[in-house]
Amino acid sequence: MLAPRLAALDLDHRLRLARELIPGRIVFTTSFGIEDQLVTHSIFTQGLDIDVATIDTGRLFEETIELWEKTEARYARRIHAVFPQAAPLADFVAEHGINGFYRSVENRKACCHIRKVEPLSRLLAGVSAWVTGLRADQSQAREAVGLVEFDAGRKLVKLNPLADYTREAIVAATEELSVPVNDLHAKGFLSIGCAPCTRAVQPGESERAGRWWWEEDEKKECGLHVGPDGRLTRGPAPEGSR
Repeated sequence: MLAPRLAALDLDHRLRLARELIPGRIVFTTSFGIEDQLVTHSIFTQGLDIDVATIDTGRLFEETIELWEKTEARYARRIHAVFPQAAPLADFVAEHGINGFYRSVENRKACCHIRKVEPLSRLLAGVSAWVTGLRADQSQAREAVGLVEFDAGRKLVKLNPLADYTREAIVAATEELSVPVNDLHAKGFLSIGCAPCTRAVQPGESERAGRWWWEEDEKKECGLHVGPDGRLTRGPAPEGSR
């Protein structure tokens, strides 16, 4: 029963215990947001056998690229990257245009699938567990995110070691530990994705209001954490992991 044991621990000890108890390869996927930077710091400074990887969609902010380089320099570690497949991406742009994702939800989801979901599937192939930086209080869609879940579609354990953390706690931790963070956060970008699909958040808005801002809230997920039913994956962890 992993989840109850993790609940009483801090981030460092949660990751360490998960690595001790879960056999096989574990991958943490970072998009270089403030949550992901704190998880990366914990993995690298503890020397944990957890792969840190990212998806380079081809439309990242320059600030995100700069932070990527700065993070590798800070911890003297490479962050593995996966990229969209060229042919499907070329076909999408040829049919819909370079910014065709603005024209419909279907187009945007297709773009996200090509640039994010399919590369993630390749990245997670054969892994035992996937670590994320999800927090339950990021948005209404994520309020039921647990510390340990089971991703039925990918057939792996999904660990969300910051699920019960607040943004304030994470900001305080990054400042205390001098963790490098994205310069865009100070400009109101609380959640950072692809440049054309992210804007700064206005006062009173939720953290993820700046993502796909032209769409209705209930449609604002890219597919990375969404199951076959179109909802955020929240399946119970398998026996022995809960």
